[in-house]
Amino acid sequence: MTTEMKSKIRPIYSELQGYLSQAPKSNNIIYEEACWNQVNQTIAELKTVCGISFDKFLIEPHKDNKEQYVERDTFRLILGGLISRLHGEYFSDELAPFRGMPSTIKTQNEQQIKSVQMFLDIQSKIIDSSKQFDEGSKEKKFIDKLKGSLSTVSNVNDLIKLCLKLAEEFGVGLATVLKIFS
Repeated sequence: MTTEMKSKIRPIYSELQGYLSQAPKSNNIIYEEACWNQVNQTIAELKTVCGISFDKFLIEPHKDNKEQYVERDTFRLILGGLISRLHGEYFSDELAPFRGMPSTIKTQNEQQIKSVQMFLDIQSKIIDSSKQFDEGSKEKKFIDKLKGSLSTVSNVNDLIKLCLKLAEEFGVGLATVLKIFS
């Protein structure tokens, strides 16, 4: 897609996000025709700019007696779907407009998996290096305490602080700590 096309679609994309952000959050029914008419006009404009039909996202009001209305959840669902579709087709290289979009979730899961893998690797290193030192030595006591305290560590900074604190507590030098992790 050309930069020119993207720049033509961006204002419409932003406009739709604006409509969604201002959509009623408390009333279950929307009676103001202007709400869905404006969105439908924007969808028609999008079709003109892109040359692609987005008619499946047109908001069709219900008719009850003489009044027309749209259910709030339907209104929000349609707008959210259209915005997500535009993001996927034209702006996937940018941050997703909504929290919890699949790509965001995937990235968070990947980060969590990497973090867990890193701590498992560290735990494995500690267990392996534990065999190098004599039972009752300050190094062995340091390793045992470190191994037992890993559950309190939630990030790398905590791990470093814990290692330094325990190294000082047991009189283990930096060279020994490095040897454990190498």
